[in-house]
Amino acid sequence: MEIWDGHCHISGYSGTPAERVEQMVALADLMGVARLCIFMGSTFQQDPTPEQLRKANDEILDALKAWSSRAFGFVYLNPKHLDISLAELERCVRKGPMVAIKLWVAQHCDTPEVDAIVERAITLDAPIFQHTWRKVSGNLPGESTAVELARLAARHPKATFICGHTGGDWEQGIRAIAPYGNVYADLGGGDPTAGFAEMAVRELGEDRILFGSDIPGRSYGSQLAKVYGARISDTAKAKIFTTNLKGILTPALARKGVAL
Repeated sequence: MEIWDGHCHISGYSGTPAERVEQMVALADLMGVARLCIFMGSTFQQDPTPEQLRKANDEILDALKAWSSRAFGFVYLNPKHLDISLAELERCVRKGPMVAIKLWVAQHCDTPEVDAIVERAITLDAPIFQHTWRKVSGNLPGESTAVELARLAARHPKATFICGHTGGDWEQGIRAIAPYGNVYADLGGGDPTAGFAEMAVRELGEDRILFGSDIPGRSYGSQLAKVYGARISDTAKAKIFTTNLKGILTPALARKGVAL
């Protein structure tokens, strides 16, 4: 099956951004992964300053110059710096090659500051990838949960959201996003526990699930196993591996004249 990986980082590799993606592509080729979605730069910043945002996005732009045939870029934003984030969205998505948005742990995603980012994303057909997690030890200060993403999605039914990690505690995460058809479950990260893909298909339908690896933080073997080993149809596996992600990225790619 063709595989598109919707959750990749260039951190954890060495060299220039292009050299880091070269290492990622070599691994992807071994595992049969055709496309990679990359974001956040070579160093993770939980609450990035405007300068750190620009640097992270510049690194992804540099990587895309060499690897646009294999990689798609998501612009990294911080709602605490709203004006800068909107400017980065213009620079990297409207005027640049990136096709989606990445939000991490700087601020809870259901706060009012995020609304302006979502509203602009809608006009650009740019999906929003929101990290979500629920830790028994307590979340980071600005770390969002799937419940908070569900609240944001309810306010913006025309936007497209990807629930990163499906909330970490994926059983609760799936239930939280189930009522909102504009939210997709990301299988990336976490252990390869049995039943994740099966429950997602049962509760969300096979059209709302995306494969992601979260490499290099997780191995391709452990993450591909979530789909290959799932007791779901081959049709569902094909949608999870490629069709669903291709579908939500196509409008943004079409704006840039990229035919798939």
